[in-house]
Amino acid sequence: MKLHKGLVEAVVESLQNVFQKNRQADKVVELVLKSNKKWGARDRAFIAENTYEMVRWWRLVKYVGELGAAGEAAHFWKLFGAWQIIKPVHLGGGGEETLPAWTEFAEIEPSRVLERYKEAMSIPKIAQSIPDWIDDLGHSELGDKWDEEVAALNKQAPLVLRVNTLKSNMGAVRELFGHENTELVPDVPNALVLKKRQNVFGQESFKEGFFEVQDAGSQLIAPFLDVQPGLSVIDACAGAGGKTLHIAALLQNQGSILSMDIDYHKLSELEKRAKRNGVENLETMLITSDDIITSLAGTADRLLLDVPCSGLGVLRRNPDTKWKLKPQFLHNIRNVQWHILSTYSNMVKRGGKMVYATCSVLPSESEDQVKRFAKQYKKDWKFVSEHRTSVAGDGFDGFYMALLERK
Repeated sequence: MKLHKGLVEAVVESLQNVFQKNRQADKVVELVLKSNKKWGARDRAFIAENTYEMVRWWRLVKYVGELGAAGEAAHFWKLFGAWQIIKPVHLGGGGEETLPAWTEFAEIEPSRVLERYKEAMSIPKIAQSIPDWIDDLGHSELGDKWDEEVAALNKQAPLVLRVNTLKSNMGAVRELFGHENTELVPDVPNALVLKKRQNVFGQESFKEGFFEVQDAGSQLIAPFLDVQPGLSVIDACAGAGGKTLHIAALLQNQGSILSMDIDYHKLSELEKRAKRNGVENLETMLITSDDIITSLAGTADRLLLDVPCSGLGVLRRNPDTKWKLKPQFLHNIRNVQWHILSTYSNMVKRGGKMVYATCSVLPSESEDQVKRFAKQYKKDWKFVSEHRTSVAGDGFDGFYMALLERK
């Protein structure tokens, strides 16, 4: 493919924002794509794909480009050139990319880059482009399964929709995209995979609330809560509310949902999404202190705790997480998870149920927390069941969910 300087410049600028200004890759790409209305669909795809893939393979890219730390813009150009040389081999496209004779690429020797690439493939941490400490942690918690999991987490995630049954149905949404362009997901009733990547957010059917974008693994969490119409449900770590919206559909607008979070902006975004989705039984509440949690003791038939976590189960979608995550954060977040589980659980009525969920592949954030809770609170709580999704095993993002019942 012929390279266009303006597009490469956009990728370089995006990478600088991610790695030098510590911004989130998805937000960076979104802003860059909005910055030039003249770019067509192919231009946008080029920028988004190259940015995401270079972020995903950043350690490998720096190794083949022989740059320990990318500093000035010239370094990012050099790394882009090195990536173009190894990309066809690495992503399975075959052949070799010839770089244009631009001054930015003058110092790049393709043969040297390919030689370094061969070396890199024999060093697993570089070949899989993962920081040493995360690789060590993965091995210590998952053993041999970690190698399969990290390889799967480096693949591009599929585009999965959840049909919003408050406004539409599977047949109608499938018709919109064409049966030949979509695939059903076994055992996930309202999940639809789009075979071709596209921007669905600009479509009228999305604005009408017929569907949401949500991974199939994430779509298993709300049903795991055993929700029926008429119940009172609290989603206590709601964020922007993907699972809240799914719970609303399962409740069929009967009963009530209270969505809580510590972030006001996420809750206001959820309110907009709920309106679009046709949700009529939702209230939102900002958590400003644990007193708010105490005031709601014994009020919920169902409670979802989709707790903050490392995000290591969703690296396919957020590849920059692995470069930004720090050991201290992981230590702190486990304490936050335990605090939420041990205090927020009091909001559940006697005989009510709770789901504890994470988007992490690590047992220390997931199974271990639930075992500790079940042991410490065995007089009041009964462990019912748990489920884990695996990118390597079933192609879903790496989620964990456990169902507990209050005696």
